Amino acid sequence: MKEKILEIKSFEDLKAWQTCRDFRLFAVKLARTLPSEEKYRICNQLIRSARSTTANIAEGYGRYHYQENVQFCRQARGSLYESLDHAITAHDEKLITDSDLEKFRKLFGTAVAVLNGYINYLDRSARQTRKGSRNTPTDH
Repeated sequence: MKEKILEIKSFEDLKAWQTCRDFRLFAVKLARTLPSEEKYRICNQLIRSARSTTANIAEGYGRYHYQENVQFCRQARGSLYESLDHAITAHDEKLITDSDLEKFRKLFGTAVAVLNGYINYLDRSARQTRKGSRNTPTDH
């Protein structure tokens, strides 16, 4: 059976962006369940760091250069870890349940793995381009 090759036309087609989006949607939903006194504390921080994951992937995609794209993806990865820390803090302070943290960790793990794969792809593509390979993929 022949494998269908996905054409990337937008950052929205990237599996890395899609998995970070799933992560972001859950993080925002979770943050909105926090007590109102946490609105300008951990809630705001969690939402901002989760939003940063997809925003950085999108911005890197729009740079049209492998190394810049990699740098923005690394920033997205840092935001994933920052978000996880906020969720752990919320759990430590008894603001979210064990189950919430477990689901958060699962989505986090998937997002980090897929994003690392995309970063590795970009690094390999950059090396191929520097070597002058004739069969280099497009920048996306």
